[in-house]
Amino acid sequence: MATGIPSQNSRKSQKQNVIPFRLEYEGKIPIEDILKIPVAKLHRIISIDEHPRNRLIYGENLRVLSSFLNDNTIAGKVSLIYIDPPYATGSSFESRQRDHAYHDLIEGAEYLEFLRQRLVLLKELLSDEGSIYIHLDDKMACAVKILMDEIFGSKNFRNLITRKKCNPKNYTRKQYGNTADYILFYTKTDNYIWNQPFNPWTETTAKKEYQYVEKETGRVYKKVPVHAPGVRKGATGQPWRGMLPPPGKHWQYTPETLDEMDARGEIYWSPTGNPRRKVYLDNSQGISVQDIWLDFKDAHNQNIKITGYPT
Repeated sequence: MATGIPSQNSRKSQKQNVIPFRLEYEGKIPIEDILKIPVAKLHRIISIDEHPRNRLIYGENLRVLSSFLNDNTIAGKVSLIYIDPPYATGSSFESRQRDHAYHDLIEGAEYLEFLRQRLVLLKELLSDEGSIYIHLDDKMACAVKILMDEIFGSKNFRNLITRKKCNPKNYTRKQYGNTADYILFYTKTDNYIWNQPFNPWTETTAKKEYQYVEKETGRVYKKVPVHAPGVRKGATGQPWRGMLPPPGKHWQYTPETLDEMDARGEIYWSPTGNPRRKVYLDNSQGISVQDIWLDFKDAHNQNIKITGYPT
């Protein structure tokens, strides 16, 4: 696959956060009106501590969220939001005992505005370092992404995570099996908290990735290029050890830093004089988690004994 090289025009577009399109539908109200939605009057029913660390609130969440805008302990201070809203299925759901569980009857434009109003308020509650994850299926994920670009800014879109929700099924319909749902990951600003998750190395995965052993130290390592796509006019575009970076590329480090790395034995020189950087296994925290999640499937058969949830 070809490697994209950012151009000056693309960087300028990202800085301006240009959204070239938006969703228009019946019933879409201005953001100013959403911020004026009447607040819920909350009454404390149970209090173990005078200043509890957590709250479980029972009520209509739009008015509850609106009330939080006036709470200086919450507004603009939330670090993480995860929501699993209805999926616009147009169905009612029952428990295995045939008891009513919940309705999911809102569809189309009504659904989008239902969700949009809540997302507008949630953005106000997030801190500048905060993140939000919205869990959806394939029916509305694409439309909601456009809404999120409008509300949070397209530059604050981080990932569309694909989650394998179940094992393959024997489909009778003329289409591919539906085994995935999706999580939209956005932040409020560029200055967000990020704790990189890792999967631990196994013996098999480590041997596949790190194939070399340093004779002097016994450390296991892999070889990676010391150059990156894109032409640079500064130090990283200048010759190092008498050689220029390959055409259309630049050094990942300045020549001075590359000299220091070479002095520490961290540069591998091929028989043809091609430099590569040594990356050591013992410096690795593990395999970075990517945007396809295969190991977080729903509990087997949605067993109520496992989930504690009626559906």
